[in-house]
Amino acid sequence: MTGPAAAAPPCPSCQSPASGKYCSNCGAPLAGARCAACDTALTPGAKFCHRCGTPAGMTADARLATRGAERGFGSVLPWAVAAIALVALIALVAGQRFARSTPPATVASEVPATATQSGTAPVDISQMSPEERAERLYDRVMALNERGRADSVRFFAPMAMQAYAMLGRLNADQRYDLGRIAAVSGDARVAKAQSDSILASDPQHLLGLLLAADASRLRGDRVGENTYLRRFVIAEPSERTKQLPEYLQHVTEIDARLAQARSR
Repeated sequence: MTGPAAAAPPCPSCQSPASGKYCSNCGAPLAGARCAACDTALTPGAKFCHRCGTPAGMTADARLATRGAERGFGSVLPWAVAAIALVALIALVAGQRFARSTPPATVASEVPATATQSGTAPVDISQMSPEERAERLYDRVMALNERGRADSVRFFAPMAMQAYAMLGRLNADQRYDLGRIAAVSGDARVAKAQSDSILASDPQHLLGLLLAADASRLRGDRVGENTYLRRFVIAEPSERTKQLPEYLQHVTEIDARLAQARSR
């Protein structure tokens, strides 16, 4: 006869009778259990492998599935970050373009100035001739410049310059107006081109000399600026006797610039 079977040793975790490699009650590893990931012998009762951290009792198939999920998340994460960055970049660029296309608040405050001086009815420039539209825009830019509205000048100057460009062949007065708009908006190239055209026809033309001085100043050419101003002062007496329409049109400006040039 055989004696009674030896009792199974208790589980080190739950103290229930256990046999095999894992406790049937709590799943804790028993003596002889090995890690499904690294094949290291597990400490009886441990919840995780002391070598790689894999949960005790995890099967090899489950471990492979977990690794696959980790790899999948790792491969998706960089693309997700890149997508978020791209959306942020698009939003930034769109915001900057919107800001550039929106007139400054000070510009908006100038728009009602198209109303007539005597009333509140705005002037419909679409009913004006091309010459009248150009002159009206010139007056607007000059008025804004005198008031120190640099942002408004930059807003209206391109429209005014385009209005003059649409006139076709320009006379000396119109060339001066176009050049002055360019000068106050900081466009030395256009200012110089118009002064060159005026002086090519009349080397002593007062407005051409003033515009040439402005263009030189914008380019940082102080010598050239002073040279043109000296020529302006010398030519002024004889040129005034010509009573050119553009001289009469800009008499206030000529007088002011003459006083400034003489005081230099």
